[in-house]
Amino acid sequence: MKKVNIATAVLFAAAIALIIAGIAVDEPAVVLSKAINVCMECIGIG
Repeated sequence: MKKVNIATAVLFAAAIALIIAGIAVDEPAVVLSKAINVCMECIGIG
């Protein structure tokens, strides 16, 4: 049971590290831009 908890903690820490790295390279702005383009194409404006 303890190994499962350790594995969960390691995966959680890796996820947090990758989220911070993505924010550091301004990835949220890129994702938002792509989402806006997809939405505009979907409703026929863009």
